[in-house]
Amino acid sequence: MSALQPTKRFSDRVADYVKYRPDYPASLLEYLVDEYGLQPQHVVSDIGMGTGLLTQLLLTHGNQVYGVEPNAGMRAAAEGYLEGNPNFESIDGQAEATTLATASVDWIFAGQAFHWFERQTSRHEFSRILKPDGRIALIWNQLLMSDPFQQAYEQFLATYAPDYAVVQQRSPSAAELADFFAPAAMETASFDHQQVFDFDGLKGRLLSCSYAPTQESANFTEMIEQLRSLFNHHSHQNQLLFRYTTQLYCAQPIT
Repeated sequence: MSALQPTKRFSDRVADYVKYRPDYPASLLEYLVDEYGLQPQHVVSDIGMGTGLLTQLLLTHGNQVYGVEPNAGMRAAAEGYLEGNPNFESIDGQAEATTLATASVDWIFAGQAFHWFERQTSRHEFSRILKPDGRIALIWNQLLMSDPFQQAYEQFLATYAPDYAVVQQRSPSAAELADFFAPAAMETASFDHQQVFDFDGLKGRLLSCSYAPTQESANFTEMIEQLRSLFNHHSHQNQLLFRYTTQLYCAQPIT
């Protein structure tokens, strides 16, 4: 699986991604408005849009959103999800070559996608499409590792999903992100977020991830049995809280 190109990794997981991946908390949008002056009239681009979870949040704010997504299945799912919104335009492009016009957007967003970008090339592309005084916001929903279930789940992934380590190695450190933004000063903020799952939801959340073994894998049955054991141990009244820290990294501008 690790040999797959980043733009192809989710092609067989679109349905689970649509149903089980987390959206983004309203507190994130409130913060962007209060601290950075994000306005409904700002034109924004969601790079690596996926199925449109972050795009939807921005559309509810009234922004015109160019959703850039290279994976055809993910892009089609977003188009179906957001169909009819006049402020949404779906773009067949990628971070390194968005096809957007020079100086055409006030904000660039990337939700759960930046670690797949080729950083130097995307940096040049972001600088090209961003208007003067524009901003860039990189966002991740990260597992809340102080939560006992998340600690156990992390060990479960290390045991049953070898590709998890491959993806984790791609995740940039705060220092690497600061270097990407330099010479602009990077600012950060974090927000609590969560999903509530029954067992089928937890299973779908796992299988939505590019690193999760598929049904054809030799260890799939054992993996699902162990996931059931984790759920039974940590759930309450057949519900499990899946907790995140939504992390924001923001800067203005790239020069």
